Amino acid sequence: MADSLSSGPGEEKEKEKEDSEKDKKAAQTERNKERERLTETLRFSDKNGGSNSKKRNLSDLSLVRFVTTEITRGYFLEHNEAKYTERRERVYTCLRIPKELEKLMIFGFFLCLDAFLYVFTLLPLRVILALLRLITSPCCGVSGSRLLQPAQVCDMLKAFIMVLCYSLMSYVDYSMMYHLIRGQSVIKLYIIYNMLEVADRLFSSFGQDILDALYWTATEPKAKKRAHIGVIPHFFMAVLYVFLHAILIMVQATTLNVAFNSHNKSLLTIMMSNNFVEIKGSVFKKFEKNNLFQMSNSDIKERFTSYILLLIVCLRNMEQFSWNTDHLWVLFPDVLMVIAAEVAVDAVKHAFITKFNEINADVYGEYRASLAFDLVSSRQKNAYTDYSDSVSRRMGFIPLPLALLLIRVVNSSVKIQGSLSLMCVLLFYLGMITLKVLNSIVLLGTSCMFVKEANMEEKLFNPPPSAASSRVNSRAHRTKPVYTAAQQEPTIDEGGISLPSDGPQATNTTESNIPKLPTSDSDTFLTTPDEEDDKIINVNIGPEGDGPPLKPPKKDLLEIDRFTICGNRID
Repeated sequence: MADSLSSGPGEEKEKEKEDSEKDKKAAQTERNKERERLTETLRFSDKNGGSNSKKRNLSDLSLVRFVTTEITRGYFLEHNEAKYTERRERVYTCLRIPKELEKLMIFGFFLCLDAFLYVFTLLPLRVILALLRLITSPCCGVSGSRLLQPAQVCDMLKAFIMVLCYSLMSYVDYSMMYHLIRGQSVIKLYIIYNMLEVADRLFSSFGQDILDALYWTATEPKAKKRAHIGVIPHFFMAVLYVFLHAILIMVQATTLNVAFNSHNKSLLTIMMSNNFVEIKGSVFKKFEKNNLFQMSNSDIKERFTSYILLLIVCLRNMEQFSWNTDHLWVLFPDVLMVIAAEVAVDAVKHAFITKFNEINADVYGEYRASLAFDLVSSRQKNAYTDYSDSVSRRMGFIPLPLALLLIRVVNSSVKIQGSLSLMCVLLFYLGMITLKVLNSIVLLGTSCMFVKEANMEEKLFNPPPSAASSRVNSRAHRTKPVYTAAQQEPTIDEGGISLPSDGPQATNTTESNIPKLPTSDSDTFLTTPDEEDDKIINVNIGPEGDGPPLKPPKKDLLEIDRFTICGNRID
C-alpha cells in the first residue's frame, strides 16, 4: 500500500517531465520551421540552426531559382511615404516655377515699361508746367520760400541732364563704332560683350546713388547745416554718369548688331551661350528668399534691357535696308531665338535654385506683392520718392541712359521733313501718352489687388523711416543693457529692441526716450525664414555675459533696395 502510494507521485512527476519535454520539442520544432522559412526567403542556409532542422537540398540553390526570385520579388513604397511625397512635391514645385516666374517677369516688365515711358511722355509735360510756374511766379506774387516744389526741381534736373547728354551724344559716330567693332575677332568681341555686361551692372549700382545725391542736394532744406560739395558738382557728376552709361549701352547694342549681321552667326551663338553660364554661377550657391528676390529683380531688368537692345538693332538694320519689311522677317528668327534662350535660362536657373534651397514657388507671389507695394506707396500723399526712382532702386533699372540712347538712334534713323511728318510725330506722341496712362491704370489696379491679397494695407499708412529714427534704432541695438538679476528676463518689443522689464531688481542703462516705431501685423510678411533664424545667437549681456539669448531680427523684403552685381548678396 505504501509502495503504491509512493510510486504514484513519482509517476506523475515523470509524466509532467515528459509533457514538458514534448512541449519544448514542439516549440523548438516550430522555431526551426520559422527559421527555415526565413532562410528560404533570403536564399541562404542557416548555419546556426539546430540539429533537428531539415537540411536544404542543393537543388534549391540553383541559378534559375535565384533569377526567378529576382524577377518576382516585390517591395512597398508606402513604407516610406513621407520621402516619396516630398520628392513628388519637389517635382511639382519645379513644374510650377516657370509659370510663377513668368507672372513675376511680366508684371516687372510692365513696371519697367511704365518707368521708361514716363521719360518720354509725362516728364516733358511736368517740365513745361515747372517752367511756367517759374516764369509766372514773380508776376503772380506767389508767396512761399520755394518757387518750385521738390518734385518739380527733380524733374527740371532730369530734363537738363537729358538735354546736355543728348548734345554730347550727337558727337558720337554710330557708323564708325559699328565698323570698328566689326573688324575685331569673334573671341575678342565675346570678351568685350562680357565686360560690357559687368560694367553695366556696376554703372547701374552706382548710378542711382549719384542721381539720388543730386536730387537730395538740390531739394535739401536750407535751414540744415551744409554737409555737401554743392549742387553744381553733383549735377556734373550726374551728367558724366548718364553720358558714360549711354555710351556703354550703345557699344553693347552695336556688338549685338554685329552679331546679328555676321554671316555664320557664330558670334550670336557664343553670346547666347553666355546666358547659360549664369546657370553654372548661380545654381550651386546657397540662396535665401531675399537673395532670390534680388536675383529676380536683376533678371527683370536684364530682360527689359535686352528687349530695348533688340529694338535698337532692328531699327538700325531696317534703316540700312531702306525700311524694307522683308528684311524684318529675316531678323525675326534671330530675335525670337535670343528671347527664347533668355526665357529658358531664367526658368532653368530659378527652378534649380528653388529645388536646391527648398524654396516654395509661392515666394514669387510675395515678390509681386513687394513690387506692387512700391507702386502703390509712390501714389500716396506722403510719398518720399518718384515711382521711376523706386523702380531704379529696386531693380537697378535706370531709364535715363537707355531713353537717351533710344532717342539718339531714332533721331538718326528716322528723317522728319514736312508738316505730314510732324503730324505723324504728334500722333505717335499722343499714342505713347495713351499707352502710358492705360498701362499705369492697369498696373495700379493690379498692384492694389496684390497688396490687398498680401494684407499689406496697414504698411501704406506708416510714415517712411527717417534717418534719425534709424540711427536711434541702430544705437538701441548696439547698446548693451546691464541686468543685476539673472532670473529676470527682458521683454522684447515687436521691432526687436530689448526693453527693460518692470521688475524692481532689473536696471537698464539704455536710453529711455527711444521712439517706438509703428508696427502692424503685416510686418511679419515678406520675411525670410532662414536657418539662422531658428538658431539662437547668444548675446553677452552684462559685464560677465550671463544674460538671456536674443534672436536676430528678420530682414524684410521691403527694405531691400540695393542692386548688387551677382544678385545673391544683401548689403
